[in-house]
Amino acid sequence: MAYSTISKPSLHFNTHLYTGNGSTQSITGVGFQPDWTILKGRNASNSHNVYDAVRGAGKTIVTDANYAESTDTARLTSFDSDGFSLGSNANVNENNINFVSWNWKANGAGSANTDGSINSTVSANTTSGFSIVKYTGTGSNATVGHGLGAVPKMILIKELNNSTNWIVYHAGVGNGGGLQLNTTITTDVDGTFWNSTTPTSSVFSLGVNGNSNGSSDNYIAYCFADITGYSKFGSYTGNGNESGEGAFIYTGFKPAFFMVKNTSSGGHGWYMVNNKVDTDNPTNKYLVVNTSAAEASFDWFDLNSNGIKIRGNSGGANSNGDLYIYMAFAEEPLVANVGGSIPATAR
Repeated sequence: MAYSTISKPSLHFNTHLYTGNGSTQSITGVGFQPDWTILKGRNASNSHNVYDAVRGAGKTIVTDANYAESTDTARLTSFDSDGFSLGSNANVNENNINFVSWNWKANGAGSANTDGSINSTVSANTTSGFSIVKYTGTGSNATVGHGLGAVPKMILIKELNNSTNWIVYHAGVGNGGGLQLNTTITTDVDGTFWNSTTPTSSVFSLGVNGNSNGSSDNYIAYCFADITGYSKFGSYTGNGNESGEGAFIYTGFKPAFFMVKNTSSGGHGWYMVNNKVDTDNPTNKYLVVNTSAAEASFDWFDLNSNGIKIRGNSGGANSNGDLYIYMAFAEEPLVANVGGSIPATAR
């Protein structure tokens, strides 16, 4: 059995719930100062608002549309020692609306990285395998330093200047194509996203595609590596079983967050569940990254002590023969390599 080097995952990733007040408020209880935060109203039709410490508080992009970056001082106004502060904008703080925030720790505003042919600004948490990377495209084949010291298994990229689609690299799909975080398309087989080159422990490669490397355009990238007992980025094949016996995904930890995407059949979104909204199985309340829709319910997943059980035969999670990619983060490791820690318990 592999042992986790992270005994308390919530110091690096944490889902935190709050209620909007329509005015200003500081949200505490995250457990650390976040460097990447996504905010979404659970019972409202509003966008998934994305903020990071490299671009700076107040700089908004969204996952459910291709909009360029905007500046709004009434949304997320600061990253704080135990959370973040909000203005009065309804997208992040509408009165009496229940919100969810997903929070990751990187390393502050970042520093210069010259590992690639394109210089980048990188905020990296090498312990948890997460980095935020800002760079300017060249329009020519290039490489960009990511600062992880490990091979990224998933990369999310958004151009900041223009209304272009998010581009997603995932090891389960490979370097010959990409997905779009803001749409339901299947894998776009196009080697120009990543120059048909797999990322290394120091850089990721870019081709000439304008969604990831337009000349003089600014980009933000969120990069993830597998960390034993803390994070997992993999794939599985659906079996269409109607009796609830879909795939079991062994993660080696008790999941706190799970996101899945059908890469084979179009029309299926990026479905997310977490351990704070649903505290027992089935984990049936979900949000969809590529839409502004409010939270909905369907019995698709169990979050177990050592992984995720897929339920039902929905095309979103278990269509027979379809390939699915996923990302998952831990609530607690199955067993941590810290003084004989107690194994994770079931929900």
